[in-house]
Amino acid sequence: MKQLTTYNRAATYLSKIFNLLNEQYFENSLQKPVISIMATTGAYGHFVLREDAWESANGYMCEINIGAATLNRPIENVVATLLHEMVHYYNFVNGVKDASRGNTYHNRRFKQAAEARGLIVEHHPTYGWSITSPADDLLDFCLYNGLTDILLNRNDMYSIRPVGGGASNGVPIRTTKPSSTRRYVCPCCGAIARATRNLNLGCLDCDEQMVVSA
Repeated sequence: MKQLTTYNRAATYLSKIFNLLNEQYFENSLQKPVISIMATTGAYGHFVLREDAWESANGYMCEINIGAATLNRPIENVVATLLHEMVHYYNFVNGVKDASRGNTYHNRRFKQAAEARGLIVEHHPTYGWSITSPADDLLDFCLYNGLTDILLNRNDMYSIRPVGGGASNGVPIRTTKPSSTRRYVCPCCGAIARATRNLNLGCLDCDEQMVVSA
C-alpha cells in the first residue's frame, strides 16, 4: 500500500474505514456521509447535526468531520474518533438524544451506545461521557484490517491536548498558552530570578545588572 501522505489518499482511506466500521458495528445501517477533513476547533472531530449538511444531485447527506490537525495520531486513535462520531450519527438517525448543553455534554445514552461498539468511555467533568479510546475489540479490528497510520497533518498555531474523541459539535480541548514569566540571569555569578513583567533587576553580590534569558 502506498503511504498516506496526500490529502486525497487520506480522505479515501477514511471513507474506506467508515465502510469497514459501518459493517462491523452498525450492520451497514448508516448511509455514507460526507467525511470532511478540516479544522475542528478544539476537538478531534465532530458530527454535524443535520440530515442536509451536504446536497448533491443524488440528495442530501450528513457530515462527519475529522480534525485536520490530528490526522497523524496512531491510526487506532483516528479510527476511535471516527467511530465516536459514527455513534453520534447512529443515535441521531434513530432519534436518540445523546448530548445536551449545546450538544457538548455526552450523556449515558452516548456512553452505552459507544461501549457497545468497541470504545472505552470515560467521564469528563464538563463534557460528560466524552473521553473515548479504542477497546481491545477495536484494536483487533485495526490489526485484522491492516490499517496503517496517516502520515499527513495540518499545522496549527497552538498545540492541542486531547480530552476526548470529539463531540457532536466539538468538545473544546485546552491549548497550551505561552508563559508570561521572564527569567533574569546575573552574567557574573549565574544567579536566577523570575518576574511576570519587565523589571530592572540587579545582583547585589556582583553589583551587576541581570539580563533576560530564554
